[in-house]
Amino acid sequence: MNRKKQILIIDSNALIYRSYYGLPKLKNKREEIVNAIYGFYLILFRVLKELNPDFIVATFDLPSPTFRHKEYKEYKANRIKAPEELYQQIPKIKRLLEIFEIPIFEKEGFEADDIMGTISELVVNKEKQEIENIILSGDTDLFQLINPQTKIYFLKNGGRYIYDQEAIKEKYEGLLPKQLIELKALKGDASDNIRGVSGIGEKTALKLIKEFGDIDALYLNLDKINNNVKNKLEKDKDKAFFSRRLVKIKKDVLIDFKLEKCEWKEYNYNKEKVIKFLKRLGLIKLIDKLPGPSDKFLSLKSEVEEENKILSAKKVVFQKKLF
Repeated sequence: MNRKKQILIIDSNALIYRSYYGLPKLKNKREEIVNAIYGFYLILFRVLKELNPDFIVATFDLPSPTFRHKEYKEYKANRIKAPEELYQQIPKIKRLLEIFEIPIFEKEGFEADDIMGTISELVVNKEKQEIENIILSGDTDLFQLINPQTKIYFLKNGGRYIYDQEAIKEKYEGLLPKQLIELKALKGDASDNIRGVSGIGEKTALKLIKEFGDIDALYLNLDKINNNVKNKLEKDKDKAFFSRRLVKIKKDVLIDFKLEKCEWKEYNYNKEKVIKFLKRLGLIKLIDKLPGPSDKFLSLKSEVEEENKILSAKKVVFQKKLF
């Protein structure tokens, strides 16, 4: 039985942050910190070898405010800005993606989540052939995008998991992925500084959404709820609906997406350019992990062994934290 064709959608910022904070501050000969670059491609190469997708895209956040920031000034206001040495690595990550001919999608006013939501929706609704979306991330916010044709390849606590609809039902006591939007609208999201309904935690929110399905039906049936919870819901009704607007990932961002331009051919990228770029960054340990047949790189083995390695045996164990 032939497997469905797959498109791998990379949540680049999630991988960058995971790599930067999961690895020691690796430096090359020019004293440039390259741990985020190393970790990003260590993860990507492993996933490419495991999945061998038919198509691939990378999405990024931009530093400018999104529509959520404009509507709610406190959105993500409690997040600590990452060190500059993390941001300095992003252009190099993008440059290597370009050398691999992996399309990059980003747009002013929107988060990468919205771009991923839009791409997955376009693939599901507009492609004649049935294609499976695989979103590579470590962010639970993306669980709401899961549907029969969309899964999350999830990185957490040294492991990797594939989340589909059944996995979400098991994790959230029978809720569908789209109902996670309703759940978060009630309980809020401290990491994004989204308030939700004051005094309603995950346990109560889960119970309410299981019973009523969504917050629209919930607010039409307040007479069926005990007075303590009812009073909280009435007091923060506007917050609940506004929170839902903030947490819901958009699926209709205007982007120039054409599936045929995202085809991944693991043997056809310019290996010489990739190797040259990796050597310039001092990331020669990645050369023998490149996607494609390993015998193409055997001639580099002695050169790699003679190079000044940026990773000691002690540092290599940190690789395990990325998966």
